[in-house]
Amino acid sequence: AGSVIVPYGHVIGNEKWRGSEVAKRLQGKVRLIFEDGLGPVDFHLPNRTCILHISEADLVAGDEFKQRLVRIRNASNLMGLVIVEKTQISDQYFSAVQKLVVLELGMVLLPVANQGEASQLIIQLVSSCDKLQRRSVCQQVWEQSREQGTSPFLRQQRAQLAEPAVFQAVQHIPGVGKNKALVLLQQFGSIHRLCNASVRELQQVVGPTAAQQIHTF
Repeated sequence: AGSVIVPYGHVIGNEKWRGSEVAKRLQGKVRLIFEDGLGPVDFHLPNRTCILHISEADLVAGDEFKQRLVRIRNASNLMGLVIVEKTQISDQYFSAVQKLVVLELGMVLLPVANQGEASQLIIQLVSSCDKLQRRSVCQQVWEQSREQGTSPFLRQQRAQLAEPAVFQAVQHIPGVGKNKALVLLQQFGSIHRLCNASVRELQQVVGPTAAQQIHTF
């Protein structure tokens, strides 16, 4: 699963979802490609993001989905998002799944009412990945300009760092004070990019101990 490269604007779906309501609603909104052998992953998105979709039937059937959750969580090169169908039938199982996904595995859980909502969520996530990529390109240009001694984006960067709410929010992360908050915002530019940073990327800025605390939080 870690070798899958997804172009921006595309989604790679597990073959088992071909013909599903999710697939039908994704068609025309994103470039959907089906592949076999994706292992525990249901959908691969750009930016190393993958989705595990837990359906109403999965929750009622038993614990098979838990093994898939653990496999995705242990894939260090992927960011796993968990979509769970929360319906009248599956509601009784939801709190246990939420505890496992969020508290025990530290993953992101996104409840939906049906496959239609799931498809809308995937489309939004793909759009966010595209925007993040464009921002990443701008960040690279800014860093190159800074190395050369001229930064066309310096004024915008300083304006963003001057926002008290953003600066204070980063300081609420365990182990992060004013100095580290400033360095993190200078490096990643926004809370959104900071949240999506890998442990390795964080280590290069604040060291291994603080990086692990930030990533876990």
